[in-house]
Amino acid sequence: MSNISAGTKPGLRARLDLPLRITFVAAALVILMVSVLLAFIAWNGVQLFTKSGVPVLQIFSPTWQPDPGSGEVVFGLLPFILGTLGVMAVAALIATPLSVGLALFMAEVAPDWARRITQPAMEVFVGIPSVVYGWLGLTILVPFLKSQLGAFGFTLGFSWFAGSLVLALMILPTVTGLSYDAFRVVPQDMRTASVALGTTRWQTIRHVLVPAALAGIVTAIVMGMMRAAGEALAVQMVIGNRPIVPTALTEPMTTLTSQITLDMGNTVAGEPWNQALWTMGLILLLISLSFVVIVRRLSGRVAVT
Repeated sequence: MSNISAGTKPGLRARLDLPLRITFVAAALVILMVSVLLAFIAWNGVQLFTKSGVPVLQIFSPTWQPDPGSGEVVFGLLPFILGTLGVMAVAALIATPLSVGLALFMAEVAPDWARRITQPAMEVFVGIPSVVYGWLGLTILVPFLKSQLGAFGFTLGFSWFAGSLVLALMILPTVTGLSYDAFRVVPQDMRTASVALGTTRWQTIRHVLVPAALAGIVTAIVMGMMRAAGEALAVQMVIGNRPIVPTALTEPMTTLTSQITLDMGNTVAGEPWNQALWTMGLILLLISLSFVVIVRRLSGRVAVT
């Protein structure tokens, strides 16, 4: 009997180790692919400086003149960097109160029947393609801004504000869903203890629930901004696409992703203009990585608390 057991143990151990080995191989492949992708983007992103000899500080110039046939060639990326950060910031300012308020309603106020309606609705919003948002902004939002706000002296239409409105609508379900999860993981004992002390529902939400879920809410906002940073098509359709440093919400502008999609068909691989587009991609990657670091730090803080 002992011989049979001894004979089956190696086979059993091998069967148990097989899923672990498959998991390890899959994880190693993912890490390898991500590392190769990051290295590839970084290598091509620095070719503008190492191969073409463009000064690094030139990217902070407000002038974008990449065509050699138009005079002096200047690869100033400052308009695109500021445009990307500006559109993201305004979109977050618009979407955050709406998203957090909707998440609070779903988590604490809404009856079951209302929650069963709002949650699937948020999932539908997430699945809408970007081009649909852009087309709605192009055919409805931009003409509305021109006709309605133009009567009050605002020159609006294709503008920074239009791009931020479209992005705010796109990131709203992301921020709402993550904020809802942050509210739901707050222990029920905290709510019960607050009510036992004689507080109202609003006081419990304001002084107990929101502070307890604050790190999760900030994480949701950062994740929404990451979603906004990589958006190209919808913003490109309503933002005006002018390579200038934005100074007002009413001005047309452009972003890193929009300019890459506009110029990618006009460049030749290996030329400085094409290398500048790779540099834009590298800068966009660094922005996204900085958001990942922020999310990781916030997640660690939630785990500790």
